[in-house]
Amino acid sequence: MKAFEVIRAYGHENILATNKRTFEITKDTYVTRRGDCIIAIKADKSLKDLDIGFKRILRKENVKLTINIQADDEKELVEAFGDSHLTCTHSEDLVVRKSSYTCDRTLAIKSNKAAHNLSRDLVAKLRNSRQKINIKLIVEDNI
Repeated sequence: MKAFEVIRAYGHENILATNKRTFEITKDTYVTRRGDCIIAIKADKSLKDLDIGFKRILRKENVKLTINIQADDEKELVEAFGDSHLTCTHSEDLVVRKSSYTCDRTLAIKSNKAAHNLSRDLVAKLRNSRQKINIKLIVEDNI
């Protein structure tokens, strides 16, 4: 079974994308330089807003999640995994982690990339507050 979600968000001049363990997409309208994991703001969806069918698949052990981040012609593909401990209830954020840690803000774990690993060309686009960012989440359950 396969399901997908599309999230629309924006960049911000304070985006650094230097965190080595996570990246975050948020509905917040502002980010400080301390938020080094944040890659997009003003998102039109948070974990709480994702479709129930999508979340049902995502909550299966070791289900694969592909995250396609696009800003104009710059693209990044990230692979991560779902987990039965995901609650998908946070009303503001979606966090992707390299570790296996989960909390109400966690979208996926065991990611092959954190903010630090994203293309610097993409990050340059993410630093523009007028930049529209499209994030496509594709979850696949091959069982």
